[in-house]
Amino acid sequence: DSAGVLHLKRLSSAGITHVHLLPSFQFAGVDDQKENWRYVDNSILESLPPDSDQQQALITAIQNFDGYNWGYNPVLWGVPKGSYASNPNGPYRTIEFRKMVKALNHIGLRVVLDVVYNHLQGSGPLEEHSVLDKIVPGYYLRRNRDGFIENSTCINNTASEHFMVERLILDDLVHWALNYKIDGFRFDLMGHIMKRTMVKAKTALHSLTKEKDGVDGSSIYIYGEGWDFGEVAKNGRGINASQFNLPGTQIGSFNDRIRDAILGGSPFGHPLQQGFVTGLLLQPNGHDHGTEANAKSMLDTSMDHIQIGMAANLQDFVLTNCEGEEVKGSEILTYDGTPVAYASCPIETINYVSAHDNETLFDIVSLKTPMDVTVTERCRINHLATSIVALSQGIPFFHSGDEILRSKSLDRDSYNSGDWFNRLDFTYNSNNWGVGLPPQEKNEKNWPLMKPRLANPSFRPEKIHILAAVDNLLNLLRIRYSSPLFRLKTENAIKQRVSFHNTGPSWVCGVIVMSIEDGHDGFPGLSQLDPIYSFIVVVVNASPKEVSFVSPALQSRSLQLHPIQVSSSDDLVKSSRYETSSGCFVVPQRTTAVFVEPRKT
Repeated sequence: DSAGVLHLKRLSSAGITHVHLLPSFQFAGVDDQKENWRYVDNSILESLPPDSDQQQALITAIQNFDGYNWGYNPVLWGVPKGSYASNPNGPYRTIEFRKMVKALNHIGLRVVLDVVYNHLQGSGPLEEHSVLDKIVPGYYLRRNRDGFIENSTCINNTASEHFMVERLILDDLVHWALNYKIDGFRFDLMGHIMKRTMVKAKTALHSLTKEKDGVDGSSIYIYGEGWDFGEVAKNGRGINASQFNLPGTQIGSFNDRIRDAILGGSPFGHPLQQGFVTGLLLQPNGHDHGTEANAKSMLDTSMDHIQIGMAANLQDFVLTNCEGEEVKGSEILTYDGTPVAYASCPIETINYVSAHDNETLFDIVSLKTPMDVTVTERCRINHLATSIVALSQGIPFFHSGDEILRSKSLDRDSYNSGDWFNRLDFTYNSNNWGVGLPPQEKNEKNWPLMKPRLANPSFRPEKIHILAAVDNLLNLLRIRYSSPLFRLKTENAIKQRVSFHNTGPSWVCGVIVMSIEDGHDGFPGLSQLDPIYSFIVVVVNASPKEVSFVSPALQSRSLQLHPIQVSSSDDLVKSSRYETSSGCFVVPQRTTAVFVEPRKT
């Protein structure tokens, strides 16, 4: 067993259910013949300073000729990528892909394939990678009123509103499910595909049966990026599969609201804009967030956004907002005036704080927190952000490597940055921080912010920090799976059982308190889901100081710290406590504490 496989086994045993593979079909940008690949000598790269621009210069010089690319350059949707096989010729890619899926299934992991049906790498009669546009010129691609191909996705937008484009997408999905036993599909820029196509895709996949097809299609999950932009925005080419068009479909979409509220700003804003866990108001980093009152208002708003996200981002979940008003999730608005909540059931919400796009969680925390924050505190902030995702209702999504404090040396778009900036070290010896300034093309404007951080040796985590991060995620997963109350399956169940307590204008800043109720003698109208716990309270303290929180509604409970946290190696979380008589919770700085009420026997 390799270090990577052993790591996957640990994650699987704790509760990770799926592995999401970036595009694995035949894509452009990497030669299938490995003997043609070019390399940079690692010993040269390792000899350079951590804030040097020489590493990126050497990597960029060969980036179109090496073996690395994310793969969002579709050529043939239905064929495994040849460069990932031991031999790109003959049947090897097919056989080895199937063996990989089987091996992952064997250790308890289901496989999700990232599919890129929204665009094609090539078009026209002469381009090397033009395929569909050569078969029926002009049909498969979406055009504007002047007859030019739309490129809002990046290049060569496809037109799923055309019958045969839709048919090809549906056939390809079924092909992957039947012939490669793929368990789920993540749709790149799903908002550029029509809702009708997505609903048909779900129906086609769910119609597969074990008896008839050898596949239980009802367990195949589909989700994607429901962003609404470009020529399809506001249903410009038909009703598209954007966030606000998907309620009722049971198709998941990424919840960018909770991500931005937790971390601060957005991927397109200033990298120093702080959020709930990165120090907004409570530990300023010097960035201009306006007056203290304005920063307080931003923190209040972020709390509302996070709480709705923790309730699966349900449109009809009722919350007491930061102004003391009872409002539905759909009535809480983002910075641009659109509703925060869009889901009608928990399976429609993918909660996350990081993915392959943009900076890693460790990197964005390293940018947004003040320069004098210790690396130990930054690691706790990483744990804190991960805990919100892990303990929320809905579907939690974790970027590979967040659990080992993965760094890309602050690269915000590493699609073609080579192994050097994208490395994952499953021996836990390094998180890849400080391997040079990231590639100039996507990062140069922020080099002045990055350089002093990369040069500062105190920013680099030690192995002990990485091991603690692994333990943190494993414990969070075990807690999530210790009770079905963390995984409620319907909108009504969440509305009936989930409550938030530190709300309204007098809230304790930086603290979220969520409770989940189960049926018991004191609550006879609610069915019993959990045979072990009758009540759970989650306290998230994003403050840099220990906090105390008292709620009359939580007095006289038989609450105790979750057994998994009692036995944790984290001394701070173990010091969290609850006083029955007063209903007071005491939680250390930058800590998420879970309290449970064992069911009376």
